[in-house]
Amino acid sequence: MSIDSLEKQPQITADRFDLRQVRRSDMGLIDHYAGDERVARMTTSIPHPLPPGASEAFVTRSTAAERDTMVWALDGTRADGPELMGIMTLKIMDKAQSELSYWIAPPFWNTGLASDAAKALVAANPLGNETLFACSFQDNPASARVLVNCGFEYIGDAEAYSVARAAKVPTWTYINRLT
Repeated sequence: MSIDSLEKQPQITADRFDLRQVRRSDMGLIDHYAGDERVARMTTSIPHPLPPGASEAFVTRSTAAERDTMVWALDGTRADGPELMGIMTLKIMDKAQSELSYWIAPPFWNTGLASDAAKALVAANPLGNETLFACSFQDNPASARVLVNCGFEYIGDAEAYSVARAAKVPTWTYINRLT
């Protein structure tokens, strides 16, 4: 299943921000924040250092007509905040299952922003999922707390490859049954 067979990606409104589709004007801030080693090391897919053109390629993939992932920018401008504070994604795994992932820009760490964004995305359930999965690197307990705060339950340990670390990293795996 791909996004092209679904309705247009919705904008999701929360108190402090909107979750909206990424756009080309986000590339500079994506470069700035995703290029931060602290952000890249807590993801599976962001390389460090961030190569030239990586943000442009990310935005192009994220807005393509045919894709298997919905990508939202956390945009605080409606509440007089910054235009980009992080990224949330839902990757389609199966008919009624997706994987939630995200990163938050360092200036907004420990502000509750990640929990608020994940809760808004889970509540909106834009893909009509029955089940969401997520994982957190075991050396990132703050991310694990975000998932638990959003109704995810721990289901086991695993490992995932981190491009920035060039290594497999132990993870905690979580599930959220929405039905």
